[in-house]
Amino acid sequence: MNVISCSIKTLKGLYDISGVEVGQHLYWQIGGLQVHAQVLITSWVVIAILLGSVILAVRNPQTIPTGGQNFFEYVLEFIRDLSKTQIGEEYGPWVPFIGTMFLFIFVSNWSGALLPWKIIQLPHGELAAPTNDINTTVALALLTSVAYFYAGLSKKGLGYFGKYIQPTPILLPINILEDFTKPLSLSFRLFGNILADELVVVVLVSLVPSVVPIPVMFLGLFTSGIQALIFATLAAAYIGESMEGHH
Repeated sequence: MNVISCSIKTLKGLYDISGVEVGQHLYWQIGGLQVHAQVLITSWVVIAILLGSVILAVRNPQTIPTGGQNFFEYVLEFIRDLSKTQIGEEYGPWVPFIGTMFLFIFVSNWSGALLPWKIIQLPHGELAAPTNDINTTVALALLTSVAYFYAGLSKKGLGYFGKYIQPTPILLPINILEDFTKPLSLSFRLFGNILADELVVVVLVSLVPSVVPIPVMFLGLFTSGIQALIFATLAAAYIGESMEGHH
């Protein structure tokens, strides 16, 4: 009962965290729902960039790839290798999921470092990278949790839950709690790093608007890519772990 109570509190805490705000934000009221407009706008821009780039790169596929097609095939190969390394031989069906996570987070992170979101005036608040908002990172983390539960259940059925008493039933509370802390750590790691990077750049630009912020911006591009890679790697590792049934 203590474990169940602790798990419920963890879920409630994760829900409460989604309401964390830094500054003012723009909202749309749709029926009885309050929609975070800033996140939707920038997410649509990121999705449009990804779809537009792919369409332009592969509209005339060649047997011997060149240019954009060659680049996207390299990206696909990289994602396949990442998925195979973390998941194992049954990685195939999970390449689209891992690839979507990686590309969306990567482009979202880079958009915060490259696109001048803040010059676009809004009635309230300001635009920023989608992953700059805790709502986005929590949603991505919860999708990852659903994915690895589905992976384990689809392969092992109800026998999947036997992992909670491995290697000894004494670890049952810890193993249950682990499934609630995974999305928490995934969401906070991504949100915290991207928000901190953008805040540092904003402060430096306001204090020293000429040369000093440039190295920090380049560092931000590097760390943004690393954060996308870490998230995708952990997501694949969790899926592989649930399918293998070991820690």
